[in-house]
Amino acid sequence: MTKTIQLSVSAFAISLAPATAWADNHPAPATLSALDVFELEWADDPQIAPDEQYALYSRRGFDIMSDRSTRDVWLVALDGSSHEPLLSGIRGLRSPRWSPSGDRIAFLASSGEGRTSLFIHYLASGRTGEMASFGESPGNLTWSPDGEHLAFTMSVKAKPKKLVKGPKKPEGAKWAKAPNLIERARYRTNGSGFLELAYQHIFVVPAEGGTARQLTDGDFNHGGRLSFTPDGDAIIFSANRHEDWEMETYESDIFSVSISDGTLSQLTDAPGAEQSPQVSPDGKHIVYQQWDNEAQNPYIMPKIVVMHTDGSSPVTLAADMDRRLQAPRWTSETEIAVTYHDEGEQRLARLSLDGDVKQDWATISGTTIGRPYLSGSYDHHGDTLLYTKGSAHRPADLYVRNASGKDIQLTSLNEDLLAHRQLGEVQAFTYGSPHDGQEIDGWMITPPDYEEGKSYPLIIEIHGGPHLSYGPHFSAELQRMAAAGYVVVYDNHRGSSGYGEGFGQLLKFKYSSKEDFADHMGAVDWAVEKGYADADNLFIAGGSAGGIATAYAVGLTDRFKAAVAAKPVINWISKTLTADSYIGQQRHQFPGPPWEHLDHYWERSPLSLVGNVSTPTMLITGEVDWRTPMSETEQFYQALQLRGVPTAMVRIPGANHGIAGRPSRLNAKVDYTLAWFERYKEEKPED
Repeated sequence: MTKTIQLSVSAFAISLAPATAWADNHPAPATLSALDVFELEWADDPQIAPDEQYALYSRRGFDIMSDRSTRDVWLVALDGSSHEPLLSGIRGLRSPRWSPSGDRIAFLASSGEGRTSLFIHYLASGRTGEMASFGESPGNLTWSPDGEHLAFTMSVKAKPKKLVKGPKKPEGAKWAKAPNLIERARYRTNGSGFLELAYQHIFVVPAEGGTARQLTDGDFNHGGRLSFTPDGDAIIFSANRHEDWEMETYESDIFSVSISDGTLSQLTDAPGAEQSPQVSPDGKHIVYQQWDNEAQNPYIMPKIVVMHTDGSSPVTLAADMDRRLQAPRWTSETEIAVTYHDEGEQRLARLSLDGDVKQDWATISGTTIGRPYLSGSYDHHGDTLLYTKGSAHRPADLYVRNASGKDIQLTSLNEDLLAHRQLGEVQAFTYGSPHDGQEIDGWMITPPDYEEGKSYPLIIEIHGGPHLSYGPHFSAELQRMAAAGYVVVYDNHRGSSGYGEGFGQLLKFKYSSKEDFADHMGAVDWAVEKGYADADNLFIAGGSAGGIATAYAVGLTDRFKAAVAAKPVINWISKTLTADSYIGQQRHQFPGPPWEHLDHYWERSPLSLVGNVSTPTMLITGEVDWRTPMSETEQFYQALQLRGVPTAMVRIPGANHGIAGRPSRLNAKVDYTLAWFERYKEEKPED
């Protein structure tokens, strides 16, 4: 049964009011403040209409009242002539998708009482109908080529086995909750906690509303990208349907499932993971991403493979391009776009079926707000490229490249705020690691009121992963640190992505180690030697892998006045037996399981160096973090307390590994970091 709802444009207008009201009563600060974070906006998930005249995109931001991120869908003319809200004020809005004919937009949204609904917005009438409602949360929403159906994935609960049958409870009796029996290898994940027994399956539902029909079955997970064949008769997808799938890493195959009767056909069976399949526009080929499943390999290089639709004749494209090529998408019947990290930037390349490679087609960025990670999203249709791009001083705006090759900026989402704020300048530099002279890229943010020739307190902030990358991109967290009067330095140490396989493998079995520690100290030394940083006021911080590196560093040096390690690993032996990533980390990041390589795990653990630590250290972790569990933080905190080293533990209630996922938590992370550093900063008289 379908229901019609009336969208409220006034809800969007109201959401803008607090910024104006606040500004009327308070003079705007000269530098980026905690309250400013709530007013940041960015463009994401752009999608070109089939007629290439318009596009929709997600206008992201924060709601200061609910302390959560928001998403509205805006419609923009690709010639820049119009820009207006299309879907706004809708709770839980996500996955907006054009219909093939361009006359409708499907999306998912909350519908109350813990349910998620599928809605269709009709552009001609402006009406929106609820087509289906689900008790679970669907994903990977995809239109059929004829626009008559939508496919999606959704969790289906399975019946758990019972080991015991207890006595019958008397009517009205109040007994304790029954025990929970766990017999699975994958039983808990960061963000979800303890998992119900359930499996992801593929469904289709009529676009005009009706009952969703399940296409796949079995105790397996069928997720990721869904791609219809051009005739609409089948869906191509990736899944691991091996009986021992729980214990496997980087393992999945490409399948085809019939829309009419659910017949399943396996198209690949190579070792490793074949993922993200997409059928070519002419239906002759399938492109996908393939990851090898080599044990004890922490930096696997994915391949881009094209095969015939029946699974025959697989060919690897751009095999000599020494970058991690990901997210393949057809741009024509003979060409594929991929994303890749390259020296601090997220870039697009085009790969043709005849072997031609066009690197650096475009640079995309700006969709991460807290720290300067590589990010961005795009769409391509015909002669038009639509993409997000930010800068060191702005989150992502929307850009279009038309048939003439000219790039046009379509939005300016933060000029109302950031044009009136003084931000720190971002400067790139390169230096040789003190360990072996390895060339390392670094960036420095100077305070907004920076004076030439004056030395400032320094914070080195270390990225996570460890195989991720930073770059010259907007960062609310680091800009707030610079606004507090610090020179902020960050680097892409050995192991960071975007510098080739050899550079990535330099961190193999050395996470953390004296080698990546030397990379970080090289960045610090560069800033001191150039006169930017005060050698007597050095501070260190980082999150996740950066938190590990921070905790490891204070066991190797006493040069830092204070340290803040966010969500760190302290003891690799306990971490790999309690965290949700234990199966993959033991197989790929270490020589083997901890009971066979105890000395190696201990050498990589900051706890092994705790007897050397004299640096005042703060630890910040979410209380429901199952990626780097709170027990890791508690081990370091208690060890430092026993040794009499000044230490503090900040526990974030209700937060998982993404401790900065809500704007108030992002601000709290920065506020606690700065307060800790201010406590131990050496004040010097003005000249």
